[in-house]
Amino acid sequence: MAEPVLSFGERNFAGAELGDQRRSDRLPQLVDEMQRHPGGSLPEKLPRQADLDAFYRLCDAEDVTHAAVMEPHRQRSLQYLQTCDHFVLSISDASELDYTTRTTVAAELGQIGKGTRRGFIAQNTLVVDPSLGIVVGLANQVLHIRPKVSKSEKAAESRQRESRESRLWIRGTADLPARREVVGVYDRGADTFEFLEHEVNSGRTFVLRSAYDRCVQVGHTSPTLPTQHLQSYVRSLVPQGECELAIEQKLKSTQVKRKGKRRQWVRTRRIARLKVAWAAIQILAPHEKKGDHGNAPVPVWIVRIWEPATPANEEPVEWILITNHPVETVQTALLIKSWYEWRWTIEELHKAMKTGCAIEDLQFRDVDRLEPAIGILSILALSLLMLRDAGRNPEAKTRPASDQYAEDYVRVLSLWRHRHSRLNWSLYDFSMALARLGGHQGNPSRKPPGWIVLWRGWEKLQLMVAGATIDRYALN
Repeated sequence: MAEPVLSFGERNFAGAELGDQRRSDRLPQLVDEMQRHPGGSLPEKLPRQADLDAFYRLCDAEDVTHAAVMEPHRQRSLQYLQTCDHFVLSISDASELDYTTRTTVAAELGQIGKGTRRGFIAQNTLVVDPSLGIVVGLANQVLHIRPKVSKSEKAAESRQRESRESRLWIRGTADLPARREVVGVYDRGADTFEFLEHEVNSGRTFVLRSAYDRCVQVGHTSPTLPTQHLQSYVRSLVPQGECELAIEQKLKSTQVKRKGKRRQWVRTRRIARLKVAWAAIQILAPHEKKGDHGNAPVPVWIVRIWEPATPANEEPVEWILITNHPVETVQTALLIKSWYEWRWTIEELHKAMKTGCAIEDLQFRDVDRLEPAIGILSILALSLLMLRDAGRNPEAKTRPASDQYAEDYVRVLSLWRHRHSRLNWSLYDFSMALARLGGHQGNPSRKPPGWIVLWRGWEKLQLMVAGATIDRYALN
């Protein structure tokens, strides 16, 4: 007999050590209920009062901490990295969670934004498999409260302070396995010498977008003198290859249909023709230390990807990427580029957390209760991205939809789409029908459906399945 399909809650929260087996058994059930309606407030996610009260009691328990609820899911993600036989990405970035209006907890939280808001800095490490095009899960999430720092704090004191914000990059990657198949992907915020040195010595691969014009020497074995500046040197390199990149930009609409109406934002898409160049360099340690690092230079490769001729009124494209993966051919340089292109996935996770799961609308009055709820909803947000990934998987057209979705969901959605049940649907068939239910046009020339339109379809499908279940009981 085929093994039963595990629910989202069972896959990600089963086995959580919450101090009482009844809590450990209840958490996956509550998450499955929330997954049916991930948007809105907690009462909207858990419309049954018994479920809502159970969730409040669970978060109120002393043993239910942020680390405890996330541990089963984290271990699944880390195990994936530990056993992968190909390159898998761990994408790290921070997002601010704003709880300024929760006056009972705001005083315990740190400054965010321009200093007038209160909340957490959530440092997330997202695991993505680029070969399958899927989001695997969160390998880590650090909830950081920015401390009050004296204006007279000296540089040496800042370096030693454990709550220093630049340490978040190291804390967020602390549990990742030391394997070359694990590729850390980072934006410009991670460009500190402390973190560069850490990544070079981590045993992993990394790609990081350069933010600073650091002092470098050319070559690894016998560096060329004199010292040069990174950005001016890499911009002097002769192009060694070409590639294309689809760029989507947000522009103001020039059409205003009626007086007084605000101009709308429209998205334009164009194909940019880019040049590629690379070189081996050593980045020198800064004279004034701002982090905890040594004085030896770090050997890396620098890859520049840029648009030599930018159309009028368009922003030029230039990526200067630092990596420890040896770059000797155009193919390798383009592989580095492809890894960095996946970085945007973590921005989609942050949007799913805030827009999709309304994580900033939580009304808890105590930080210790708020933190585990944030962890649960952060993992719940992944289900929205997984809705999108299921239909884009290379095996989606051959893999049965019943591998991921319960039979009732496949039956009801196929009845809606074709007026008769099709239990032999593929994941691709299910995904496209779900997108159509959410309002997608279904035009093959358009981009594949995103998580927002699939989320809309998913919430409608929940109502349809609930209606079918009620009808079945009524007939019996």
